[in-house]
Amino acid sequence: MKSRTRARVAALQALFELDLTDHQIGEVLEARSLEHDLDANQLEFARVLITGVRQNTQRLDELISEHAPEWPLDQVAVVDRNILRIALWEVAFYQLTPLKVGINEAVELAKMFGTDSSPRFVNGVLGSLAENLNSIIQSTKDIEA
Repeated sequence: MKSRTRARVAALQALFELDLTDHQIGEVLEARSLEHDLDANQLEFARVLITGVRQNTQRLDELISEHAPEWPLDQVAVVDRNILRIALWEVAFYQLTPLKVGINEAVELAKMFGTDSSPRFVNGVLGSLAENLNSIIQSTKDIEA
């Protein structure tokens, strides 16, 4: 597994846990780091992903809902919702991950952790967001990554 993919897996699992429990971010990240044997760079990238998504969850959810209204976010599986949040945060807020890479990585995460329909669902939602990426990026200019 590629270095950044390993960090994304750890981040996804941590965000999933954080959505369903009242565990502390530091404890969750440490546990996932040990579980996945992350090196310092992978751990830092996972930390950046988790922190960025957690600090911007409300805005990410608004953007996903706005650009994919046919999929009510409260009805989306927790794992799929967090995959979408990570990918959108990476390409629109962090802006250091190319769009195609963000989508491909999200689809791969959906294949690993979602249901049989998750990869197609994630690809569809991110495709809709990608069509509006420039306006989404403009709307996030005042938000720190």
